[in-house]
Amino acid sequence: MKRWNETSNHKPPQSQKSKPPLIIIMCGIVGYTGKRAAMPVLVSGLKKLEYRGYDSAGVAVASQEGILIRKQSGKVAGLDQLIHDDPIRATLSGSHSGIAHTRWATHGPPTTDNAHPHLGPNGRIALVHNGIIENHNALRDRFKADGHTFHSETDSEVLAHLIESHYQGDLLQAVTQALREVEGTYGLTCMSADELGVLVVARRGSPIVIGLGDDETIVASDASAIITYTRQAIYLDDHDIARIEGSHVDIRSLDSSSVTRTPAEIDWSPGAAEKGGYEHYMLKEIFDQPEAIRNTIRGRIDTGRGTAILSGLNLTPRELVDIQRLLIVGCGTSMNAGLIGEYAVEDFAGIPAEVEQAAEFRYRNPIVGSRDMVLAISQSGETADTLAAVREAVDKGSLVAALVNVVGSTIARETGRGIYLHAGPEISVASTKAFTSQVSVLLMIALKIARAHRLSREEGIQIAQEIEKLPELVEAVLASNDQLAEVAAHYAGYNNAFYIGRGYMFPVALEGALKLKEISYIHAEGYHSAELKHGPIALLEEGMPVIALLNEGPGQDKSLSNVAECKARSAPVLGVVTQGDDEARQACDHVIEIPSCPHYSAVVPAAVALQLFAYHVARIRGCAIDQPRNLAKSVTVE
Repeated sequence: MKRWNETSNHKPPQSQKSKPPLIIIMCGIVGYTGKRAAMPVLVSGLKKLEYRGYDSAGVAVASQEGILIRKQSGKVAGLDQLIHDDPIRATLSGSHSGIAHTRWATHGPPTTDNAHPHLGPNGRIALVHNGIIENHNALRDRFKADGHTFHSETDSEVLAHLIESHYQGDLLQAVTQALREVEGTYGLTCMSADELGVLVVARRGSPIVIGLGDDETIVASDASAIITYTRQAIYLDDHDIARIEGSHVDIRSLDSSSVTRTPAEIDWSPGAAEKGGYEHYMLKEIFDQPEAIRNTIRGRIDTGRGTAILSGLNLTPRELVDIQRLLIVGCGTSMNAGLIGEYAVEDFAGIPAEVEQAAEFRYRNPIVGSRDMVLAISQSGETADTLAAVREAVDKGSLVAALVNVVGSTIARETGRGIYLHAGPEISVASTKAFTSQVSVLLMIALKIARAHRLSREEGIQIAQEIEKLPELVEAVLASNDQLAEVAAHYAGYNNAFYIGRGYMFPVALEGALKLKEISYIHAEGYHSAELKHGPIALLEEGMPVIALLNEGPGQDKSLSNVAECKARSAPVLGVVTQGDDEARQACDHVIEIPSCPHYSAVVPAAVALQLFAYHVARIRGCAIDQPRNLAKSVTVE
């Protein structure tokens, strides 16, 4: 199978056998070995991973005295203070290797005892672990029968005991033997007090990236933790086990055979993951969108031929003609973007397109064939439900491609073809620039397929030119940020809201409602405008505002009629309208204006306007915008 674009050095696995169960918890892992003091690197890495969601944190460093662990429930800042106040801080800061972790509770509540790292029974081996050890109860019973004492309720501590039971002076061998007994998923980093400077890392179903520095190596579950030190990274595949010492990395498979993994370059800078003077990451990422979209479409639009250049799809015009149906799978924001892609593919290319909730795909025995293309959308490239859908589509013989933002992610490697967004890191849990970049790519995919099917060159040129204008449209919306903040102040006191839209704007209504509920905790629902009178209208009253997408385009007259129905029931109406549209403006209590543009490209500035609206509502309400309660950035729990 071909590589899936020019930026990817990763080939898909040669076999899809022995797939791990998709029950993965996206905690954060950091490991370091090299010339620096390990502790600052570890704590800095944990802070970079805070956006993923967690409830406890801990570090372990190895020294001549053994393994020293400091951990506690709560935030990394508290852990940092604990380390700073520690009477043996000099010993802690003097070590040149260590591991660290942020935990999202699965086995046992978020207590200090359950926090990682965990030690083996003799205190000579420590590990941090993401994932689920499914046979941990049987292993725990076995060790208890042998007299072992456990200090936590976690499955991860059982794994530490298992590794130490195999240890005879070679940590790599001990981890390899232990993992042959394990059922479940893992991304782990392990160290021994008897092999100072050595880390052993392994992966099955949970991401591990190895950053290659100058006489040092940084291990993490996410590239954001290593980018400060290096942009060269190796992404482990499932069943890979690596021994790391200084800058030397030896990768093997579970059967102990040698493995070669080609390093890839992380395509964003350390500064891209910083706030850059903004109050929140989300606000920064909203304002990043003009440049993110430019990066997404750069080099991918051929206005002369009226088509898109998407080499990562690895499809000839003849192969594109053979595609008779596009099936898009995704979750949450990615699914909402996919709905816009469905409209565009059917509109431009005249072939059927469907959007499937990825979690349903493999459980309902989907009907897919060799002339169908399944397009999986995931910002992180690690979404468990979407990965399961990819594997099901591959098993059914469908052509499978992916649209992801993270180079080297699991979905990227397993599809073998697709398109990277190049939107840069997205730290805030609520997706913003990834969504608009996804939509930009989906418009290009629709254009590419359409030119192979029925779209004329002249029509293609017009669409290509409109796609190129997307960054300017977003800049125009961002220029009205202050006015948007004033509008948001009128709606921040409500606890419920409806979003309505038609056609291309229906998915935008869904996405706008999702953004508001994610970060402000306001109960918000998105509906097709025509659905309002089929039930939801019963809830309309003074306390139920309606955010209506009323941009110029097909169906606008009907949407204006829906707004009149809302007003007749005393519901406040906020309209997203086209600049200069006085009729739409007069129909609403308040308006947000976006530039005039075709209905298929208007989705992007409209979505950005609703992102800013949600942000300011949440800010006024005093919510934790970047890390909303109960949410994590990468949803890798099925």
